[in-house]
Amino acid sequence: MEETENIETVRYDSADDVEAAPGVELAQLAAGEEMSVQHFAVDPGETIPEHEHHHEQAGYVLTGALTFIFPDGEEVTVEEGDSYVIPGGRPHGAENRNDERIEGIDVFSPPRLDADWAE
Repeated sequence: MEETENIETVRYDSADDVEAAPGVELAQLAAGEEMSVQHFAVDPGETIPEHEHHHEQAGYVLTGALTFIFPDGEEVTVEEGDSYVIPGGRPHGAENRNDERIEGIDVFSPPRLDADWAE
């Protein structure tokens, strides 16, 4: 992490990847007073278990496709080049149903620095 004149920068290759679930890697990137940035990667066939958090979650898919699954049966698939927003407090999970690893960026507001996966 580098900080110059109140500007924080974090290079992805210097961030620690954490295995949040089998085949699911998350890396905490820059974080400020009002939001935080996280890189995610999900291997083919792997699942992000259902969870919820009070943070609003906005994301952008860099590669691949991910299907979000909601308890009410709704499913939303996001693909390379798509962005999305999940309201805070809405339970959700996700699956990579494809043969390609998915990578993307999530932004959380307020900052999500104390996620269970970080322990």
